[in-house]
Formats: sequence, C-alpha cells, structure tokens
Amino acid sequence: MRLVLLGAPGSGKGTQAARLKEHLQVPHVSTGDLLRAEVKAGSPLGLQAQEVMARGELVSDAILLGMLEDRLSRDDMARGFILDGYPRNLAQAAALDALLERIGQPIDAAVQLEVDNELLIERLAGRAQAEGRADDNPESVRKRLQVYDEQTAPVIGHYGAAGKLGVVDGVGTLDEVFGRILAAIDRS
Repeated sequence: MRLVLLGAPGSGKGTQAARLKEHLQVPHVSTGDLLRAEVKAGSPLGLQAQEVMARGELVSDAILLGMLEDRLSRDDMARGFILDGYPRNLAQAAALDALLERIGQPIDAAVQLEVDNELLIERLAGRAQAEGRADDNPESVRKRLQVYDEQTAPVIGHYGAAGKLGVVDGVGTLDEVFGRILAAIDRS
C-alpha cells in the first residue's frame, strides 16, 4: 500500500499515520522527520538543506524531492509507504507523481482527514499548551490554516481527479477515525 495522508495541521495525520504504519506494516515517511534526519546525518542533501535553513529560507522542492527519492528507493519501501506532510502543493504533487512513476511505485490511495477549522484551532491550542509549541498559538494556527486552504487543499482535487481520494471525517475517537481511514483505503 502506497498512501498519501492529507489534512490540515492538527487533523491527526501524524497520530493516524503511526497507527497505519503498524497495521499496514509499511514505513511512515514524514517530510519534517526526513529533513531533520538528513541534516543530522550530514548527507549531501542534508547539508544543502541546512545551509538554506540557516539563511532563514524554506527548503526547496528540489531538495525535498531528492530526499524523498533517496528514502523511497530503499529496500524497506518495496511493500509500500505512508507519506505524511507531502505533497503540500500542486507542483509537489506533480513532481511526486513523476518520481513515483519513475521508480515504479505509484500512489494507491490518498486519504483526506476533514476537521472543522475551529476544532483544529482548539486542538492545536491544547497541543501548544501540552507540548510548549510556539507554532501552535491561535494566530499562527489561523495563518497555517489559511496557507493550507490556499496551497494544499488543491492537492485534494488532484488526487480526486485521479480517482485515488478518500475523504474521511477526522472527528471522533482514535479508533473511529482509524476505522474510517481503513474503509476509505479498502474502497480505493
């Protein structure tokens, strides 16, 4: 199973991806974790990314895609993977499709976790308080949700047009949402 997990910040992607990893027995690839690991390892792409971040800039799509290509080409990915946090825009979705086609690992399904924005703000405020995350204050969250709506939401249409999208209600217990995700995957 090759799965893209989509959803706004706070929708539960990371939590559900961890559960899916165990259930599907495939690696979970978070681009944020991947980026941090490459920088820490001092890989050539990690060093490029570190240079960019040191200047206060965003890491380019080309660098991220290079890291993804390296990770997705490893032996443990042969049975599939779960992508969380990527693609974030249509250009990344197109580049990812081309990469996966080239390595013979096309996406099987994309699942969108739907959660109302006000509930997302509440969830992230709770996370900010529990984990001390400055990026989860209400003002920052509203900005991140706006960016998501403008840039990432069109990716949902991309996978919908390809017939690979399942939309899931992301509100409920962890088990309820997990069950909905599995049902959406089964339908793909």
